[in-house]
Amino acid sequence: MTPDEVVTALIRACEARDLDAVAELVTDDIEYDNVPIGKVFGEEGIRRVLSAGVTEAASQVEWVVHRQVSSGNTVMNERTDRFLVGDKWIEIPIAAVFEVRGDKVSLWRDYFDLETYRAQR
Repeated sequence: MTPDEVVTALIRACEARDLDAVAELVTDDIEYDNVPIGKVFGEEGIRRVLSAGVTEAASQVEWVVHRQVSSGNTVMNERTDRFLVGDKWIEIPIAAVFEVRGDKVSLWRDYFDLETYRAQR
């Protein structure tokens, strides 16, 4: 897979909340930086973040990619992460950067405004 395809597969696995598929798409030493919240490392860190909080509370998850570009092993996208909690969608605009090593993501950094999220809860 190309780096662009790896990131697209990762986004789809996150939408589906398929943590096993996510784990297959990241390196053992991945750094995931949810910038306003903090970093986690490795598969277990990713599993912990992706199975908690708004994701855990949501009955549906949609990660809508508006734009995605890649250069070499670096992929960047602009997306809206959407979570249906009760009868209300929480929408978080995200700008993200990924680095791909082989067929796996080794760095994932999501930039978003924490107050935009908090105001919707």
